[in-house]
Amino acid sequence: MTLLLLLLLLGLWVPAYANASAPETRTWHFDEDRPEQLPPKFAMGTFFDGRPAGDWKVITTPKALSPPNVFAQLREKGAEHHYNMVLIDDTQAANLDLSVSFLPISGKADMGGGLIWRAADDRNYYLIRANPLEQNIRLYHVVKGIRKMLKNYDEIIDIKKWHRLHVVNQDCRIQIFYDEKPIVDLCDETFKEGRIGLWTKSDAVTYFDDLTLQSLK
Repeated sequence: MTLLLLLLLLGLWVPAYANASAPETRTWHFDEDRPEQLPPKFAMGTFFDGRPAGDWKVITTPKALSPPNVFAQLREKGAEHHYNMVLIDDTQAANLDLSVSFLPISGKADMGGGLIWRAADDRNYYLIRANPLEQNIRLYHVVKGIRKMLKNYDEIIDIKKWHRLHVVNQDCRIQIFYDEKPIVDLCDETFKEGRIGLWTKSDAVTYFDDLTLQSLK
């Protein structure tokens, strides 16, 4: 009997992978955060003229998916190319599993919102956004503040319901799920790693809840 087999039988040897820690999962429910403020480590971007990119804050609402609070973008006015956004410090990741629930509230020029990941800053990042006015979901990369669409998916988006956007990005492969239905699967190498964040455009007022990040190997 070999030494390795003997150790296995005696329970004295455990494969290295068995001791490997599971990927860390972080979730923001916003229920412990103070209303009318940004949660800790959430930082607003800026528009090109230097103004804060939106009116973001935690609010208490009966519409919360997981009561009592949501994180909301509340600015009701905005130019066509105003990207309202926040980035979260201490979320640097390359390969990740990222998701958030969103509820469209209002918007005439734009509506809905999306997820940001692998963000170098507030001008360079990946973006998946859902727009009930256009009834579609689109994947972009944003380079120096300019969007380039990588994929469009037409989908009926009910403005009276919460929906979930879900991203899995491993190396160059980007998989997108809408309400857990797979809708996009492609390869893009524009960004390698960065922070995560949330996004709306123009006058879109949107609630977000249950943001979840898991870093993958």
